[in-house]
Amino acid sequence: MGRGEVDYELDDVDRAVVNAFQGGFPVVERPFEPAAAALRERAIDVEADELLARVRTLDDEGVLSRFGPLVNAQEIGGAATLVAMHAPEDRFEEVVEAVNAHREVAHNYKREHPHLNVWFVVSVADPERVESVLAEIEAETGQETYNLPKQEEFRVEAKFLVDGPVPEGDVDLASLGPSPAPSGRGTLTPEERDLVLEVQDGLPVTATPYRDVAERIGADVTWVLETLRRFEVEGKIRRIGVVPNHYALGYTENGMTVWNVPDDVVSEVGPAVASLEFVTHCYERPRHEGVWPYNFFAMTHGRSEEESAERVEQVREVMSEYWDVGDEDWDTLFSTRILKKTGIRMAERADANTDADAGKESSSDESTDANESSNADGSPTEESAVDASR
Repeated sequence: MGRGEVDYELDDVDRAVVNAFQGGFPVVERPFEPAAAALRERAIDVEADELLARVRTLDDEGVLSRFGPLVNAQEIGGAATLVAMHAPEDRFEEVVEAVNAHREVAHNYKREHPHLNVWFVVSVADPERVESVLAEIEAETGQETYNLPKQEEFRVEAKFLVDGPVPEGDVDLASLGPSPAPSGRGTLTPEERDLVLEVQDGLPVTATPYRDVAERIGADVTWVLETLRRFEVEGKIRRIGVVPNHYALGYTENGMTVWNVPDDVVSEVGPAVASLEFVTHCYERPRHEGVWPYNFFAMTHGRSEEESAERVEQVREVMSEYWDVGDEDWDTLFSTRILKKTGIRMAERADANTDADAGKESSSDESTDANESSNADGSPTEESAVDASR
């Protein structure tokens, strides 16, 4: 089998689960009950216990990367940046080994490009550390690095739908949980830090996942529900649900399209390209004169070379509505090899952004709001119909 493939065949119920719950999963004490009810409303005959068993099996079989929150590391603390460099073929392994030896390098891919064939992510607790890491890599490898920090984010919505029931994947039950207001704080409390680190790799696949998390960190379940929903509102969590292994679902063609968009239309092009449902990431990044002329990145995924090519063409057609796109104005860089893939070092970034005194002034008010935002069984009050999912 190829990378990410699994020996498991999805039936219609599995496909409904994958499509329905890639975001907007209920943040209530027993979430599988309203989730199953939502599927039954869509003619999928499943009870809470079976839905739980399905998610557990999909997770165990590798169809899912995990179940739970997708944490937005950028909003937790620290910084991350995309970096490109050239590794000569006769020294490729040597250069990659030196790059990967840096613990700040979280992901690294070999991509198809005549010069810039190594692309990696640097994640640090202190943003000023980025320049030091790149200087160290350059000194060790003798190769120049090209820093491509995100200047504007237009979309991060990596959802992968499959053929079958609930084809639009539009089930959003986030509003069943508490309806908190943003804290207005840029820092984390020690308790919030513990919660982030506990859920960053997923929730336990149990009937009461949020209660189980609360017990693990010694917190009240009402506070956990309230805080996770507030994190969604604040953007610290992008969404809560099933996170598919896209290779296992057949999305094997991973194309990073790059474009030299005129600066005066980037603000219009960004939202237009981001509106395409198959575009999972969409950013503005800097050019590097003489080496890298592109300032706009759009990531697409396809289940075949033909589908991938069709999707890239659709991006080009959208681009053409705003400027005259020439053949030399864009390129697609396909990943050909995963060189390193480790998790973002969330603990260090969260630690650096934790303030022991944060939130103390408003803690009593927030506790009252948490108790009033939902009923005892997790069902919404009239005030809790807030949809903050992404």
